[in-house]
Amino acid sequence: MQENKTSIPTGLRGRKRAETHARIQTEAMRLFLERGFEATTLDEIAQAADVSRRSLFHYFASKEEIVFSTKADFPALIEEAIGRRPADEPLLDMVENALFDMAARYQWAQARDFARLIHTTPALSAGDQAKYEKVERVLAKALADRKGLPEPDIACRVTAATAIGILKLATDAWLASDDTGPDVFGRAAFAALRRVVG
Repeated sequence: MQENKTSIPTGLRGRKRAETHARIQTEAMRLFLERGFEATTLDEIAQAADVSRRSLFHYFASKEEIVFSTKADFPALIEEAIGRRPADEPLLDMVENALFDMAARYQWAQARDFARLIHTTPALSAGDQAKYEKVERVLAKALADRKGLPEPDIACRVTAATAIGILKLATDAWLASDDTGPDVFGRAAFAALRRVVG
């Protein structure tokens, strides 16, 4: 559900750094998917990316950091998606439509493989939980900003927490099924929520 976007670097040095960063990330994720996260070493990543181990550490401090760098833009993408929604839209509609607008815009061919890698690797799953907590805070603030409300507005916080809960459930359902996309479960979950609160 995300597109790996980075700001465009200026100058030759900046472009080379961005290219090296992307190459390390790409080669590392390829190796993680082929061999497994635990079985892949930093030396193997450096060799595949054609950099020294020392150079690799200029870009990433750990294997975990490489994996989570593929999702680094996710909070900003959610914030942008909320910003595109009509300000007078009800909160629950706003967050549901923003999430699915974002999903439609930012499909990523290997998203399921990467999500499964994180979900099934204990060393990564705890960090993924922390990511969801950050996204929830960003989402609550984005909703409050779009509505012109104070940042700690309780309705925005509850809506954000609910939406992130649905997002996690939708991801779990997506990984458990080879046929159903996360959007199908997500839409069903939002509909069920409306029946419960309606």
